[in-house]
Amino acid sequence: MNLVHLLEESAKKFSRRNCLISPGAVYSFYSLNRKVNQLSCGLKEKLGLKKGDKVAILLNNCPEFIIALFACLKAGAVCVPLNVFLTLNELKYILKDSGVKLLISSSEFSQILRGIISERQGLENIILTDKKVEKFLYLPEVIVKGRVKNLPNEINPQDLALLIYTSGTTGVPKGVMLSHSNLYSNITSSVCALEITSRDRILLILPMFHSFTLTVCILIPLYAGARIIIVKSLRPFQKVLRSILFNRITIIVGIPQLFDILKDLTLPPVLQMILRIRVCISGAAALSIETLEVFKEKFKRIPLLEGYGLTEASPVVSINPLQGIRKGGSIGLPLPGIKVKVVREDESEAPCGEIGELIVKGPNVMLGYFNQPEESKKTIRGGWLFTGDMARIDTDGYIYIVGRKKEMIISHGMNIYPLEIENVLKAHPKIKEVAVVGKKDRSKGEIPVAFIVLHQDYQASESDFIDYCKDKLANYKIPRLIEFREDLPKTPTGKVLKRKLS
Repeated sequence: MNLVHLLEESAKKFSRRNCLISPGAVYSFYSLNRKVNQLSCGLKEKLGLKKGDKVAILLNNCPEFIIALFACLKAGAVCVPLNVFLTLNELKYILKDSGVKLLISSSEFSQILRGIISERQGLENIILTDKKVEKFLYLPEVIVKGRVKNLPNEINPQDLALLIYTSGTTGVPKGVMLSHSNLYSNITSSVCALEITSRDRILLILPMFHSFTLTVCILIPLYAGARIIIVKSLRPFQKVLRSILFNRITIIVGIPQLFDILKDLTLPPVLQMILRIRVCISGAAALSIETLEVFKEKFKRIPLLEGYGLTEASPVVSINPLQGIRKGGSIGLPLPGIKVKVVREDESEAPCGEIGELIVKGPNVMLGYFNQPEESKKTIRGGWLFTGDMARIDTDGYIYIVGRKKEMIISHGMNIYPLEIENVLKAHPKIKEVAVVGKKDRSKGEIPVAFIVLHQDYQASESDFIDYCKDKLANYKIPRLIEFREDLPKTPTGKVLKRKLS
């Protein structure tokens, strides 16, 4: 099976059912597949797109993103989703590294696009989805009108489907190569774990270019015959709430910041009664125990499931079960068909409860990093994906992430995991956000430093938080320095960019 077949099968099975709703546009499965066929034909016949060519997409959340994605895949091309928050130089690096032939974007990015077009390199064409602009192609003129039949499907499941560049939180972005088979296996495993059906309506509010959104909010509902509701922005949140109610949303997929908003929201009892939400899923960054507990108390019948994944694993690896025991602070159990274990430095398996590196094995594990064979060999060994995340597994098989291997602080030979300190500090009522990093120290090697954002109108001193940690953490784990910030640098999905903290 491949992703092209996925859409075509759903178009046959669910034909006239609406699959995609956004402000100003509604598509049925049939009309979406028809539009995809028309664009795919145009890309091949008018622009000469061939199997294996790279096509980049630089678009904010909109139906055209999904149409462009599948049109490229139907043409046998490889799709390169671009992070819309990147600078011109960062985008140029990705376009050059991946060898993109065609870029699909909109006039929203005209300034950046003019910077890109000034040094085209291997880029042959830029298509705008929304208006005619000199020097660019216009999407409606590329489309082959009237043609609705599916193109001959010559795609092998092992063919490269997506080339997704990592956010570069630890340095230069790397292109993660995901095959049709990688993604398809992750879709079916996730559908099984979350019991997603054609009756579901999924809120799409996260950026489409992110692997988490691509799999969970786009590919999964299209496979299951569910409905995708596109919301373009979290702000104002009243609009989001209206969409949840009006479109009878059953699944909310978000990052912790979204659930922080929901837990603090005051809803009249009558609104709570008419909510159709059956499950909420949190990913991309760690969910605090406080948010989980407050959410559970407020929305008793709606489970909030924390999961875990990484782009290199297509991306979902584990999630707390929909049915059965859910453990706070845990990222749950592996999806069906995925194996996980925790290993020591010598790569021997660590016993239950011992901290080591989390490694993953399954059909969802990437093909490797694009044009980086040495990095690929370092990351995938013996079929196992070495995640770089430090974790422990309890006797029931539940996984607990304790931090990043590269972020581990070594003080006087003792291992310190920043996430453990962060979780302690997050429980303090004055703290809104916190990040802990290591700082070189002449006598200790490294010391933990905490960067803290206070809730509005709160004040505190450094000693307040150092004293707070004294009966909660071993002495060597207590932050030696506290720095107060107005905000923390983050990726679009809420991960703190610790390399920018100093």
